[in-house]
Amino acid sequence: MLLIRPVLDVVKSLPVLLGALLFGHGESWQWVGLAVTAITVFTGVSHVLTSRYRITESQVEWHTGLLLRKQRAIPRDRIRTVDVTSEPKHRLFSLAAARIGTGRHSNGSRHKDELVLDAVTTAEAQRLRTLLLHRKAEAVSEKAAAAPAEQLIAAVDKRWLRYAPFTLSGLAVVGAAVGTVYHFAHELHFDPIQFSLVQAVVGHFADTPVWLSLVLAAAGLLVLVSLLSIGGYVLSFWNFRLTREPAGTLHVRRGLITTRSVSIEEDRLRGAEIREPLPLRLAGGARCVAIAAGLREGKSADKGGGLLLPPAPLVRAHEVVAEVLGEDPVATPLLRHPRRALYRRLSRAVLGVLLLAAALYGLAWLGVLPDWPWQVALALVPFAALVGWDRYRGLGHALTGRYLVTRSGSLDRGTAAVRCDGLTGIVVERSYFQRRAGLVTLIAPVAAGKGKYQVLDVGEADGLALADRALPGLLTPFLTGDRDRG
Repeated sequence: MLLIRPVLDVVKSLPVLLGALLFGHGESWQWVGLAVTAITVFTGVSHVLTSRYRITESQVEWHTGLLLRKQRAIPRDRIRTVDVTSEPKHRLFSLAAARIGTGRHSNGSRHKDELVLDAVTTAEAQRLRTLLLHRKAEAVSEKAAAAPAEQLIAAVDKRWLRYAPFTLSGLAVVGAAVGTVYHFAHELHFDPIQFSLVQAVVGHFADTPVWLSLVLAAAGLLVLVSLLSIGGYVLSFWNFRLTREPAGTLHVRRGLITTRSVSIEEDRLRGAEIREPLPLRLAGGARCVAIAAGLREGKSADKGGGLLLPPAPLVRAHEVVAEVLGEDPVATPLLRHPRRALYRRLSRAVLGVLLLAAALYGLAWLGVLPDWPWQVALALVPFAALVGWDRYRGLGHALTGRYLVTRSGSLDRGTAAVRCDGLTGIVVERSYFQRRAGLVTLIAPVAAGKGKYQVLDVGEADGLALADRALPGLLTPFLTGDRDRG
């Protein structure tokens, strides 16, 4: 880290350093910029030299700092995850960063709820993972004697690359790249049209019919997004392995350049969810995500550490759920929701597009915008109705054994199976329009995964009966009161 940290700090300070060297010309502020860079590098080096950690019977302690001392301690009984990540800078020296987490938290309080050891040797990171998560040493040794060292549940298949283009992850890369280039071009007052190559491409499209230009542009974008999505899939999910260890722990390893290793204690599993974004669903694929207490929440389950299977065939996702939970409640046939839910899905989808078209028409009437934006918005009404109908088709729920199963969504459909004994309650929610339609939404809070899972727009009588069966006795006083008043 004494080789890595100074280089990283210099890279972070590069704008200040280049500004001081290129534009200072002997001015006093040039030395200020160089001094800031030197202080940044010194602080990073001192952090590496003074970092120490210690594991006692009751807690994990971490000390660092030369002039400003920092001390952190996390009780061992609060540790829920040990996330081992090895980026290229670490792999160069066989190092890894161990993130010791205490449970689910928001991004704003992330630094308070996890302790990061950056970096330790790869062997030490794996030792810490075993030591901190497998706290019951006797039980671990007994299970290890009676079970194989490691049971493979799932491993990446090269044929799954065909699902990568349907994740549309490359579209985000293209959008970010275009935004970055536009930002820098705008800041530097640079016009990309000045390039002869760009001028040639623009001139070619100017001499081509509009419909053909749109088709060629769409085809080129599709090819670029597909290639980037495949590259992202390889970088993120190559070498993926989901295994079960004798201590009752699920272990996920993945990554080509940046490797990641996450352990999930099976005692903290509260269920599983199969995610089917629309493009991936049309291709017959899905992702599998664990609903487990203690996993870090990120922008997605991939970043949060709960991924049990990358984009793969839907049948394989169900097999992984069955292996992990011992059964596959997600495959249970679901009960359809009443027709009144269909009218709500359609009205909400179509009304939003109509309001957008009306707003664009008003701007066009005022002369702010041309006419084509509101016309395009109006043409999207049939597609909005189709999305509303598909959202209704996706609604469903069931109560099977100890699991509450719920499904919803169209563009990003999810089917979640949550253990009823893991629920912290039931919330019955009704808006004004739901009351008029005789519908309710059940919210099942759980200290895992997203934090809550919804049964949308279910009939009032069916919803209350479902809630009463999921947590027997919880709603009995309210239901009895309603009967007495009736």
